[in-house]
Amino acid sequence: MKKTAKFVAFLIIALVLLFIVIAVLALNLDRIARDAIETYGSKITKTSLTVQNVHIGLLDGKASVDGFVLGNPPGYKTPNAISVGKAAVAVKPMSFLSSKIVVRSVAVEGPEITFEGGLLSNNLKAIMDNVNGTAQKGGPTVTNASGNPKPSKRLEVDDFLITGAKINGSVRLPGGREISVNNLRLPDIHLQNLGTGPAGITATELTRQVFARIVSATVNTVAAHAQSLGQGVFKSGAVNALKQRLGNLLRKQGSQQ
Repeated sequence: MKKTAKFVAFLIIALVLLFIVIAVLALNLDRIARDAIETYGSKITKTSLTVQNVHIGLLDGKASVDGFVLGNPPGYKTPNAISVGKAAVAVKPMSFLSSKIVVRSVAVEGPEITFEGGLLSNNLKAIMDNVNGTAQKGGPTVTNASGNPKPSKRLEVDDFLITGAKINGSVRLPGGREISVNNLRLPDIHLQNLGTGPAGITATELTRQVFARIVSATVNTVAAHAQSLGQGVFKSGAVNALKQRLGNLLRKQGSQQ
């Protein structure tokens, strides 16, 4: 009887401690996720990155990110490159406890993209260069509470969809002339099966793949807009050269998955 009583007491204590751990984790997970996005996102892009709010449901795996704002690199007039009011994320709940977090879907609706510069040199291309530089160095270092490096979480993203994006800003034409860009609609961007292998992918590599698609689609849309205005200034082949460069980048990234 004494052994049974001790076992029951131990079980009760263990359940209470487990409940406390889950409660503490639930109360702090949103803040931890928000801080992680801002800290490591800024290190990957080498620009300011802020998030107003993050909410993660431990039981159903549903999450949301509100007020995402990616700043521009130094030297640009406009403060921000991309802002997103809200993004919905579905995560496999138990994957939080494993070395690879499995994201079932990411749905980004109505992001605002600010374009500034020329087709071959602009704010988005500058951020893309920063991301590529970070990737070449292996991504930002993740440390534990003692400041020592620790293995970073890998990711799997089954479905990543961006819809309703709009482009504003200005494009600089050859000769220094600028034309305004107002509410240009960006085609939907849809990526699938990112990091589905056993090793997954890093947050840096995920950022690089998604951002490359955004840059490519944005530049192509802006170039088409300028041509539709009858500018006739891109016949030198600058557009085709840029498309080729971006296409090579995307193919290179695809081979690394």
